[in-house]
Amino acid sequence: MNQSSSTTVKVQQWVVITSIVLFVLKVAAYFLTNSVAVLTDALESTVNVVTGFTGLYSLRLAAKPRDDNHPYGHGKIELISASFEGILILVAGLIIVYEALINLLHPHVVGQLNTGILIISFTAVVNYGLGWWCIRTARKHHSMALEASGKHLQSDTWTTLGIIGGLLMLRFTGIIWIDSAVAMIFAVFIIVEGGKIIRKTVAGLTDEADAELLKRLIVALNQQKRDNWIDLHNLRVIKYGPILHLDCHITVPWYFNVNEAHAEVSALEKFIAEEFDQSLEMFVHTDGCVPPDSCKVCPLKNCSERQAPLEERLEWTLENVTLNKKHGMV
Repeated sequence: MNQSSSTTVKVQQWVVITSIVLFVLKVAAYFLTNSVAVLTDALESTVNVVTGFTGLYSLRLAAKPRDDNHPYGHGKIELISASFEGILILVAGLIIVYEALINLLHPHVVGQLNTGILIISFTAVVNYGLGWWCIRTARKHHSMALEASGKHLQSDTWTTLGIIGGLLMLRFTGIIWIDSAVAMIFAVFIIVEGGKIIRKTVAGLTDEADAELLKRLIVALNQQKRDNWIDLHNLRVIKYGPILHLDCHITVPWYFNVNEAHAEVSALEKFIAEEFDQSLEMFVHTDGCVPPDSCKVCPLKNCSERQAPLEERLEWTLENVTLNKKHGMV
C-alpha cells in the first residue's frame, strides 16, 4: 500500500469510529427528547456507519496492486462504494420525509429539548469537520470513495442543522409541526446530493469522458508544447481510482529515429505527470508527420524536409485532440 492509499485508509478509519460514536449520541438524544426529528437524524446516521465500513473496505481493496485478473488495478471498486453511498443517502432522505409526514399526522410530545439540542449541535460540528477533512484529503489523493464519504458527512450536517432549527422553533413557539416541515426541506437537499454522487459514479463506471479534466490538460499542453509535438490526437483519459490512464497519439517529424521519438514521448509523460501530481499511466503512440499537409501546421524551424510554409500554428482543442484523426485544422 503506497503512502497516498495509506493516508486515505487512515482517514476512513476515523470516519468509521466517529460515525459509531455520533450514532450512539443521537440515539441517546432521541430517548431524551422523544422527538421524531431527532430520530430521523439518528436513522440517517446509520447510513454513516454502514457506508463508513463500506468505504473502508473499498479503499483497502483499491490500494491492492494490479494482478493478472485486474491489469488496471482495483481502483474501480471506489466507484462502486461511492454509488452505494449515494443510494443510501437517497434512502435516508426518503426515510426522513416519511418520518416527518408521520409526525405531522401523529404528533409526538417532546421533552428535554435543551439537552437534546446541545447533543445534536455537537454531532453537527464534528460531522462537518470530519467531512471537510475527508474531502480535502480525497481531492489531494484523488479518492472518489473518500470524497463521497466527506460529502455524505457534510450533507448529514445540514440535516442536523435543519433539525436543530426545528427544535429551537419548537422550543420557543410550541408549534409541533415545525420540526417536521424543516426536516422535509433538508431531506430534499440530501436527496439531491445523493443523486449527484450516483451520477458521478455512473459516469466513472461507464468511463464517461471527463470534459473538465481534458480541458485542463489541453490548456496546459498548449502553453507548454514543444515544436517537435506537431500534432496530438485520439486523446483519452480514464480514471481508475487514484490512477489516471491516458492514451494518445503524438505526431513528430517523420525522420526521427526511435530514440528521438521516445525522448519526445518521455517529455510529454513527464510534463503531464507533473501537471496532475498523481499516479499516471500513459500509452503514447508516435506518428510520423505527412508532408506537405503537416508542414502547414508545423512550427519546427530549420526543417530540411519542409515542403510547405507554416500557415497557422495548430491550437489544440477538446474537439480536435479527441478525434482519431491527424491534424484537426487541415
